[in-house]
Amino acid sequence: MSVDPMIYETQFFGFTPQTCLLRVYIAFQDYLFEMMLVVEGVMLKKLDGIPGCKVSPSQIRKCTEKFLLFMKEHFDKLFAKMEEVLLQLVLNIPKNVLLPEDKVQEQYPYSKEEFEALQDELQQLQQQCRAEAALEQALRAELEEQKVVKAELEKILQCFDGLESICREHGASNFKESFAVLTQNCKKLQDVLKEVEEKSKKMKLHDQLM
Repeated sequence: MSVDPMIYETQFFGFTPQTCLLRVYIAFQDYLFEMMLVVEGVMLKKLDGIPGCKVSPSQIRKCTEKFLLFMKEHFDKLFAKMEEVLLQLVLNIPKNVLLPEDKVQEQYPYSKEEFEALQDELQQLQQQCRAEAALEQALRAELEEQKVVKAELEKILQCFDGLESICREHGASNFKESFAVLTQNCKKLQDVLKEVEEKSKKMKLHDQLM
């Protein structure tokens, strides 16, 4: 069996020529085995009808096997010649023949170096596309975060607007000054609260000692 991959022929036929010939060989061989079994059965029937025949079925089987081996050896030789002819003249595409789907290669021929350069360029473009897709995804995520922050800022601004309105209702025209005074008052309240907590602790300690 030929070991030539015959890639172009496989592209055209849709199967490897070697596979086709192997199936043909197996089909012929199976038919030969079946034929020998039929011949053996006929011989057994014929001999069984002859009075005084001393030929046993085991002897018939030995003769059948010898004849089968003889036929197989000759068949293999004939098939080897047939395989050579089929691979060269029937299942072979000449070197000067170009398949229709490969016509574009004739119009736009490329050398091996040019093809490898195109492959490298294609890989670079694929990497750039993946990087741009990742960047786009990151930008989308950042945009979503900005939307959330913007919504929170709008809530804070609404809160400040409310505070400013309250200050105006109570006669405070400058919200910044009012906010500063409010901050100072809060700090004073925190100091007073801290002083009260310390005194409370001292009084509890005094009561425990008494």
